[in-house]
Amino acid sequence: MDDPDLKMLFAVIILIVFGVVGWTYRDQLFGVAEPEPAAVPEPVASEKPSGPQHPMPEMSGHMVTGELVDLPPLDDSDAYFLLEIAGTFGPAIESLLVREAVIDRLVTTIDNLPRQELPQKVRPVGELKEPFATDAKDDAVVLGISSYARYDALIAQIYYADLDAVYDTYRRFYPLFQKSYERLGYPDGYFNDRLVEVIDHLVAAPLPDAPIVLVRPNVLYEFADPELEALSSGQKLMLRMGPDNSATLKRLLAKFRDRLTAS
Repeated sequence: MDDPDLKMLFAVIILIVFGVVGWTYRDQLFGVAEPEPAAVPEPVASEKPSGPQHPMPEMSGHMVTGELVDLPPLDDSDAYFLLEIAGTFGPAIESLLVREAVIDRLVTTIDNLPRQELPQKVRPVGELKEPFATDAKDDAVVLGISSYARYDALIAQIYYADLDAVYDTYRRFYPLFQKSYERLGYPDGYFNDRLVEVIDHLVAAPLPDAPIVLVRPNVLYEFADPELEALSSGQKLMLRMGPDNSATLKRLLAKFRDRLTAS
């Protein structure tokens, strides 16, 4: 696949489906203090759906050196899933992920992106060594190149992954994502439908023209604009990427949404 937009599209798949970016940079952006673990929000009750709006193609297993290998049970999937991530995206991405309950943590993170807070206790990745650095403009502390550039490095790692394998990984492990979503509190819900909703929410994130000013009333940084500070955790993530990355991401998310709903 030589289409550069398609390559970026599969980077988006990893950023959203595997939840790497949101948790990788959250602590560095808002300070070093670790808040108390938050309880996972209760799912909002809704009418029982008649079926998935966007069904995924069924895959009971996958081919490994010509042999069909069934997916393991969800609670026994960590080693298998991490091995698959390492083979598909390389050790740099795999090493960011935690070692336990990986899929459960990823599903919970994605489900919470439209909410204002992401539970710390279910974070799917560890912390990076690079400290967060602010920029200065007109005597104000702002988000700038020092922050945005770190997202470029992570996307570059994903850029060179086997693109066919990226989407296949999501399809292959979808039964486990679905199982995790059900026991999160959505026995009648469908994870792929939720993923489409989350993408729609991220695409709706604002794109401020002016630099984003930060304030530090206590230990952690906050957006100075109350309207930006009131955004969901997912839409704040879009702002942290910078205007160029965010605009590109929105365009590619729309393409990925088309891929998810093609069935």
